[in-house]
Amino acid sequence: MSGALLPNLLLFGRVLRGLGLDVNPGGMIELVRALEHISIAQRLDFYHAARALLVHKRDDLPRFDAAFEEFWRRHAGGLARPHARVQIPPAEVELDLDPNAAESDTGRPATQRTYSHRELLGRKDFANMTDAELEAVKTMMAKLVWRVRDRRTRRLRRGHGPRLDLRRTVRRNLRYGGEILDWAELEPKYKPRPLVILADVSGSMERYSRMLLLFTYGLARALEQRVEAFVFSTRLTRITRQLREKNLDRALREVGRTVPDWSGGTRIGEALHTFNYEWSRRVLNHGALTIVISDGWDRGDPNVLRTELARLHRNTRRLIWLNPLLGATDYEPLTRGIQTAMPYIDDFLPVHNMDSLEQLARHLESVERGRRLPISHCASSKVEGAGVASLAAMVVNQT
Repeated sequence: MSGALLPNLLLFGRVLRGLGLDVNPGGMIELVRALEHISIAQRLDFYHAARALLVHKRDDLPRFDAAFEEFWRRHAGGLARPHARVQIPPAEVELDLDPNAAESDTGRPATQRTYSHRELLGRKDFANMTDAELEAVKTMMAKLVWRVRDRRTRRLRRGHGPRLDLRRTVRRNLRYGGEILDWAELEPKYKPRPLVILADVSGSMERYSRMLLLFTYGLARALEQRVEAFVFSTRLTRITRQLREKNLDRALREVGRTVPDWSGGTRIGEALHTFNYEWSRRVLNHGALTIVISDGWDRGDPNVLRTELARLHRNTRRLIWLNPLLGATDYEPLTRGIQTAMPYIDDFLPVHNMDSLEQLARHLESVERGRRLPISHCASSKVEGAGVASLAAMVVNQT
């Protein structure tokens, strides 16, 4: 295990001990050994490993869950991230060497300064990457920490909240002869919010299709809640079962065999019609979020697209549209599909490089509970004017 993980584990142990759990050094050593087989960045795997090794009493489970949630909420973004090694072209390397001496005046060896590999890959567009860079990005993508903000349910659980649990209060105070000395309280219960992904694999998205499938696979594997995945070109195909395969290459091969219209034309409205009438009742429940990944190029009827997007927007908690072309500084959303979709989009974000994926991860973790954010809330876009008639004047400025 990398030494960079030790501060995270020590911090987690202090949080548990601060809540009164009996966390001994032996348990922490076993957890360190367990992390040789799992990743601390995978929330569900880390949670179950830590609970099995560090919790010894049933009564400690609620305190462990509270400590884990607090630790993950505060420190998940700083958990181990991979550092990909990619051959950097000589033109992209800056040397700061003294030509007259091999060592500096202090006696230390001269330093060589290069651009950060991680920073370089983070900014580079997926469509312009070499095979070696794509392999490095695939490793980095697998280590991204994903977490969707939980939803508040109507149920209550034991805790410190504004509601009183009268039945448990009476039982707890029987030891005092029925006199109420110890009050039991209830707090709201939160559950993971389901996620639905609709990805465009038509010909216009061919440069990004493989990387976006890797993104969808990593999201489905990392989140503990249910993730439903669909791809579309001229028709809609469900790939949720294929993405459950543990081997990535085998999962992608299964997806390739399942999708009959890969790199074909684009009929977004017809695909959404199939989803709304065949799948929405099954997957859009419990406040699900919907992510549509498409560049907006559409050859179908715009009236059908408008009708189906309006229906999808009504049935989902939040509609997020990811567009790989949004990362270009000169991009203008003037295509018919994007103009039709814009009034029904809650969040319009780019998805063209690693930096945009990290931005999406932060956005999903902090997504507001309200319905709609204005388009100007997105860091990568700016709307001038209002209404569909002014969409032709909208220019997206990538920061």
